[in-house]
Amino acid sequence: MEIFNSIIASDATIMMLRLVVAAILGGIIGVEREYHKHPAGFRTHLLVCVGACLIMLLAMFGFQGYMEENIQYVNFDPSRLAAYVVSGIGFLGAGTILVQGYTVRGLTTAASIWVVAGIGLSVGVGMYFAAIFTTGIVILSLMFLNKVDESFSRKKKETEAIVIHAEPRDTTLLSIINIFEENKINVKKVMVERDKTSEKIELLRYQLKVVYPNETVKLTAIDLLYKLPQVHKVYSL
Repeated sequence: MEIFNSIIASDATIMMLRLVVAAILGGIIGVEREYHKHPAGFRTHLLVCVGACLIMLLAMFGFQGYMEENIQYVNFDPSRLAAYVVSGIGFLGAGTILVQGYTVRGLTTAASIWVVAGIGLSVGVGMYFAAIFTTGIVILSLMFLNKVDESFSRKKKETEAIVIHAEPRDTTLLSIINIFEENKINVKKVMVERDKTSEKIELLRYQLKVVYPNETVKLTAIDLLYKLPQVHKVYSL
């Protein structure tokens, strides 16, 4: 029994437990992002959370031996490494933000990556309750507050979905977004996936949630989309 208790209380066991918990919590948030086809999904969120947890474990356990041997010389603050994680994670989050003219997308995913790093640090320091509670808040906000936001937008102007089947060229998405912005059409969300219905030629299926100023603008935009050489089909859902 004493051997079992010593194993549980060992630093190695504590570190493995915290890394596993960080992987689970980060993965839970990543699954929601992956399901909605956002730039950073399951693997990215899991790795960020585990990495942040590892840095926190390094700060807490990595220098114990050295500090004990040089206690009269060393003045060590474990929070310093955590501060570098909080500031450095912004570079990764910035990579998920897509700016097209006046339209900005990916801010929520960037924020979720930043929060996941904080969850990893919390697990690394042993604050399990705070990490799990924060994960619950993040999941609820990502799943339900988006619907609340859409309901408010729908009260102002109806959001419609338009689907575009087009060839996967480098300028395809940029050309589509430019047409919407030139006609003052607000693009709320963009989802891209491979067109499984096309057998003869490789196509991508672009689904955009947009807000049209009026019906005339909608018809004009669809006509302009059909004029793009890479576009094969356009229809509303």
